[in-house]
Amino acid sequence: MEINPSSLKKTARFAGLLYLIWIITGLFAQFYVPAQIKMRGDAVTTGQNILSHEFLFRTSIINDLISHTLWVFMVLVLYRLFKQVNERQAKFLVALVIVQIPAVFFMEAFNITSLMIFKGEILKTFELAQRQDLAMLFLKISDYGVLTLEMFWGLWLFPLAILVYRSRFLPRFLGVWLAITGFFYLVLSFIGIMLPQYKDMILNSAFALPAEIGEVAFMLWLLIKGAKAQAVNSAPMP
Repeated sequence: MEINPSSLKKTARFAGLLYLIWIITGLFAQFYVPAQIKMRGDAVTTGQNILSHEFLFRTSIINDLISHTLWVFMVLVLYRLFKQVNERQAKFLVALVIVQIPAVFFMEAFNITSLMIFKGEILKTFELAQRQDLAMLFLKISDYGVLTLEMFWGLWLFPLAILVYRSRFLPRFLGVWLAITGFFYLVLSFIGIMLPQYKDMILNSAFALPAEIGEVAFMLWLLIKGAKAQAVNSAPMP
């Protein structure tokens, strides 16, 4: 079955555009928000930081919901892009993203609840110290939820890496790079759960930055170059 080269290139660039927006929302959540709201330390200080940046904290929750909704749309576009390469791997790719979404909504519900507790809107019969400790508990649950999801951040990249490598309309080095990125996220998740004292060492290692930008390289290739139209019709079938 032949694939229309023009249609495939448009699909690739649309996927790249969605990927770009998704990465921007991720950078906002992972770097900007933590830099503005210090949520490490004791419950009193954390509560004061969140309440003094309440609008930003609420914005971060909306950002996460938008980001993961966008991820679903993006992976469906990627499925359309790669289903002619190997439909089973493309479905596996979609499944590894979809399975994460319910957990994300629960985590954001915990974040909203922690804000309500810090503001004294609920649990009013509890002592202040008790409310602060409970709010911190909900924040910690959300944080550990991120640690578990990091495993899936890595896992979904493996079928994507295989599809890119086999596609023949994208360079194979991108597939290898994505596999390295996936392995990095898996290591980060396992270290964060089993040996949390070493997680910062992994993040600050010389290996971290090259691994982390694998998705950026893939996104830029899709957005700028699209698909290699002259090789489309010879792409391997499942």
